[in-house]
Amino acid sequence: MFVVIFRATVKQFDSEYTKTAARMRELALSEFGCLEFHPVCEGNQEVSLSYWSSEENIKAWRQHPEHIKAQQLGRECWYEDYQVQVCEIKRDYKS
Repeated sequence: MFVVIFRATVKQFDSEYTKTAARMRELALSEFGCLEFHPVCEGNQEVSLSYWSSEENIKAWRQHPEHIKAQQLGRECWYEDYQVQVCEIKRDYKS
């Protein structure tokens, strides 16, 4: 299993962001094998964790035309800066 960690400093959010973010979550979960998606915002900091069964699914998601457009809008309108980390989960257990 893999986790994508997205961290960003928010410049501004608007109604277009809210609509786009909802659509991106819907696509990731329904069409690209995303298992879970957890966004958290505090002040001007956003962190999102998304869990995936394969790195191939992550790559396909990254190249989807709607996602590419959302990334462009993020750079131009919504985020001052951002960081993406893709990590493989080596161990996972629950109580």
